[in-house]
Amino acid sequence: MAAAKIAPSMLSSDFANLASEAERMVRLGADWLHMDIMDGHFVPNLTIGAPVIQSLRKHTKAYLDCHLMVTKPSDYVEPFGKAGASGFTFHIEVARDNWQDLIQSIKSKGMRPGVSLRPGTPVEEVFPLVEAENPVELVLVMTVEPGFGGQKFMPEMMDKVRTLRKKYPSLDIEVDGGLGPSTIDVAASAGANCIVAGSSIFGAADPGAIISVLRKSVEGSQNKN
Repeated sequence: MAAAKIAPSMLSSDFANLASEAERMVRLGADWLHMDIMDGHFVPNLTIGAPVIQSLRKHTKAYLDCHLMVTKPSDYVEPFGKAGASGFTFHIEVARDNWQDLIQSIKSKGMRPGVSLRPGTPVEEVFPLVEAENPVELVLVMTVEPGFGGQKFMPEMMDKVRTLRKKYPSLDIEVDGGLGPSTIDVAASAGANCIVAGSSIFGAADPGAIISVLRKSVEGSQNKN
């Protein structure tokens, strides 16, 4: 069984105080810290790059779960490895021709490879990457169109999660976009175990309580199945 992992999305944190925000999230029970890397090309928004990961790494031992919404992920592997990223998740839409090499280089830099898919991309596209001799170790199902925080959760994406969980019982399946107390049960019962949540955690009066609600939902669903 894939353990529950709650990953606050640092895109929703106070970027001017990233180190203390990271420390606060870990103290409140976060398993991972989710870092959204956007290049202004694959998605319209421009966020952070390797220098920020490197700076943050000096202040935390936390697992830095990096989601690269970029057109050329291969250009980022070496700098992110050096910066101290823990996980490196690339998009299948820009890696259809070179994912084998990409996975190999991510692992060679000491990071854990993951693959993500946009809402419009069929789930079947990631099967070969999970079943490869040198596989990805996580699949991130986007539950909003990537690029901006605060969007509404797309429940129809849960079919992808259910398909993946049925095929790969021990795979880390991550969901990102619109996750919070009102949407977590749908995602957890579909089989998601890694939960990215931004606005719902950082916008809460008691972020620790939200992290706890998300975790309990995942663990509760796993115990039922």
